Amino acid sequence: MRALALGLVVAVSAHAGAQVRVSPTGVSVNANGATTVFLTFGGVGTRVAREGMWCGALIPAAPDAGARCDPATIFGVLPARYDLRAPSGRGALTDVMSIPPAVAMRAYQDAVRGARSTFFYVRRFESPTGGPDEYVAVTCRLTGGGARTPFALTDVRIAFAENVPVLALAAGAQVPPVAATIAYNGTGRLRGRWEVVLPGEEPPDEADLLTEATLPLERRGTQRRYTELSRFNVFLPPGGRVTLAGPPADRVPTRVEGTHLLLLRVEADNEREGDSDLAAVGAGDGVVHSGAVAGFPLPPLRYVVGAGESRGEADDPRPGDARLVGPEDGAVVPADTALVLRWREDAAAARHRLELVGTDGGTLFTAYVARGVVRYAVPPFVRTQAAGRALDWRIVALDDVGRARRRTPWRRVTLAPPGG
Repeated sequence: MRALALGLVVAVSAHAGAQVRVSPTGVSVNANGATTVFLTFGGVGTRVAREGMWCGALIPAAPDAGARCDPATIFGVLPARYDLRAPSGRGALTDVMSIPPAVAMRAYQDAVRGARSTFFYVRRFESPTGGPDEYVAVTCRLTGGGARTPFALTDVRIAFAENVPVLALAAGAQVPPVAATIAYNGTGRLRGRWEVVLPGEEPPDEADLLTEATLPLERRGTQRRYTELSRFNVFLPPGGRVTLAGPPADRVPTRVEGTHLLLLRVEADNEREGDSDLAAVGAGDGVVHSGAVAGFPLPPLRYVVGAGESRGEADDPRPGDARLVGPEDGAVVPADTALVLRWREDAAAARHRLELVGTDGGTLFTAYVARGVVRYAVPPFVRTQAAGRALDWRIVALDDVGRARRRTPWRRVTLAPPGG
């Protein structure tokens, strides 16, 4: 069973009858968590890219071109918030395929039951003139997410050493140390810089917060730039997690009163596993490197100068703040009982993020929930994976562009082992 979990190779193919082509044609992806792959579709022309979905089997798309998902085997649809497709030069389209852990888990479970250890990502392209749709399929084969996997960031969290939702400082005071905790697939060089948005400057939009490798080639270098504080260039070996030190504290400005934003800007790496060959898809010449692609905007870290003292997470929440309800801190959940987490929502949040981590700090599960949802039943596969272990969980309140407004304190729960 363990051997089946050693991986996901994505072989991208276009059917002979379809004019839309895609590159790369063979990319390894991770079977044990999230995966992000940069794709380039050529020959798109005036066609409009529609839904992307994952499934376990394909069937002929006739009278349309290519092969589409068998409706009986659909694993999921690419969520709108992760749909980062963008037009590129010469009738091309770039697409960021963000495979959720739940999809990889579904493929793994099917493989355990005897199915082939492959599944598919399918993009549909619609003709604006009423012609047949075209389907382009990405074949995904389970691998382990090691050195042959495209170098991609799958989770980024930036925080001050002082555990507060928003750090508030007196003018001229020094900020505490900053660090970014980064989960990743593959291996490559993490290169980039720390920048700060000063009060009064135009804040970054969502496109400014993407890593450079997530953008089409012609848009790289066009993101808004801010005051540079420091640079970094570190090699990340296969392993999946790193803590990146922030800029030196004495370089972080605190003399001007107002809200400041610390930005982590990650540049494209020339790691080859996720390269797009433009000539192969008729979209130009040369190769597009996509090392350090990410399927989400990197979160800025906010601090306020001249706004009084910081409020720690351990303080009593104000009315309207998010608050954990149950289970109680330190509770033990019996083996035959579902793990249901409950909280009070933040009155000003657009949605909330539920985070579960192991006691070693490793992320076990993340879910996004809409406003009005104040309970979540943790999927059985997480319950099985973490049986006999202690977990920490919390709720993060997000604004309408996905930025963290406020975080609850962590709460610990222990899942009793089978028979316990």
